[in-house]
Amino acid sequence: MASVLIVNDQSLQRVGLRMLLAAEPDLTVVGDTASGAEAVALSAALRPDVVLLGGVGPGTDDLGTIRRIAHPAAPAHPARPAPPPGPEGPAGRPPRILVLASTGHEGHAYAALRAGAGGFLLQDATPRELTAAVRVVAAGDAVITPGLTRALIETVRHEHPRRPGGRAPGRAAFTERERDVLVAVASGWSNAEIATRLSIAPTTVKSHVSHILAKIGARARVQAVAFAYEYGLVRPAA
Repeated sequence: MASVLIVNDQSLQRVGLRMLLAAEPDLTVVGDTASGAEAVALSAALRPDVVLLGGVGPGTDDLGTIRRIAHPAAPAHPARPAPPPGPEGPAGRPPRILVLASTGHEGHAYAALRAGAGGFLLQDATPRELTAAVRVVAAGDAVITPGLTRALIETVRHEHPRRPGGRAPGRAAFTERERDVLVAVASGWSNAEIATRLSIAPTTVKSHVSHILAKIGARARVQAVAFAYEYGLVRPAA
């Protein structure tokens, strides 16, 4: 059973989300809060599998909240890239963060991705899409809508993010097969589609994705997508 902490500054939305998730037999809500600071404290105390965070947008400290939850020992500095993840494990890893993203704030969604978020869903998602997304993120995978993927890629294309010398692995850091898998992931393919197109087993794809994430210090495949475009390992189509 996956445990969820709800963070949303709208009381009616918190009640609705709690009722929706609590109705699922394999999901349990361990708490809810309107405060980012309290969310960080509850996350440390309750150790939920997933933190469901309300829409990221201008004028909020959601990015700082994401950093403090995803990287408990790291300072929430907006200009400082998130450090590599700590040890994984049911009791050792930080919660995974699923962000309900507002349309029109895709640039902030990209910033949330860099801060450590593991999944994004637009706020107009259906109840079925939301519960499915919580399960996917709780299992350690990432979820992101195709429309938001395209928007994030456009954001990466038009921004000029800082590329710290020597920190980011280039093409030589990946094996040939890892590069193939990274290109496929950045193109939006699922593990099953990658396995079919590259004629390898789905378990092999998952292993390659894990190795790629470890090499770039990421926790979720959506971060690999951003990395691939940001550092020019994948060229977006015109």
